[in-house]
Amino acid sequence: MSRLSKLASLLLFLSSGVGAFAAVDPAASQFLGGWVTNSMLTGWAVSLVLALVVVKLIGKPSLLPTKRQAVFESLLEALRGLFEPIVGKKAFPAAFPLLVTFFIFILVQNYAGLLPGVGTVGYGHADAQGDFHVTRALVRPFTADFNSTIALALISFGAWLIIIFKYAGPRVILWDLFGNKAERKDTPGWLYPVLSLVFLVVGLIEVFSICIRPFTLSVRLFGNVFGGENLLHGTGFVFVFYFMELMVGLIQAIVFTLLSAVYIGLITNHDEGHDEAAHGEAHPASAAGASAPASVAAEGLH
Repeated sequence: MSRLSKLASLLLFLSSGVGAFAAVDPAASQFLGGWVTNSMLTGWAVSLVLALVVVKLIGKPSLLPTKRQAVFESLLEALRGLFEPIVGKKAFPAAFPLLVTFFIFILVQNYAGLLPGVGTVGYGHADAQGDFHVTRALVRPFTADFNSTIALALISFGAWLIIIFKYAGPRVILWDLFGNKAERKDTPGWLYPVLSLVFLVVGLIEVFSICIRPFTLSVRLFGNVFGGENLLHGTGFVFVFYFMELMVGLIQAIVFTLLSAVYIGLITNHDEGHDEAAHGEAHPASAAGASAPASVAAEGLH
């Protein structure tokens, strides 16, 4: 009977918490004439602590890694196995440091927003029951501020432009957006120009979707983190929802990083096989000449 009463009390608490939902003000508190917000201060502080922890854990890298260095390298290897097939080998060396930084930074910032005192310490007022409600928090999560997430999205978009122009080039980019992907020999002559017009219209739609990527990336991250913050405040930081926000913080870090990788790989990755085939067709003599000495050398070894 005691278990049933406890369960009923929990359900009553949850229903009352949801009914009296305490919304969090989305506007960050501003300092120094509006140039610095409390979310920015949280982001800087967490970034400094993260950098110090990484340096302390790894120390001076060595060929024979220590246990702490081996753990960090194992994490990098796991992320490499995740991102390299998406980005492609050609652009991977330039994209990997960016993607790793995005994942670790966003994950840590999301989890920092769940620390005690973040969003719950600040100025406010007491209600009739004597409960204190924070209306202006001194510390806010970095990713719960739209200014922060739009900055991350713009960095991702700028890096995407640099990488695709460096490793794909304008010609590949234009063909990927507006080129006719149909095989001319397998397409009727009257249908090929029609398909060219269709791919042109699709390319224009794709350009529009590319232009709004910073907005969609930033809103997705901001909405999930800010919504989770409101949920925790409205339900009194119940453990179930707290655990759920731990999962949301990890998922959102993965989603933001994977989408950044996919955007790069859509242009830099799909043409690698075509480039190798075209290179082999363009230089058949050199390919044969290269295989001949190899066979002679193999016979000499035997």
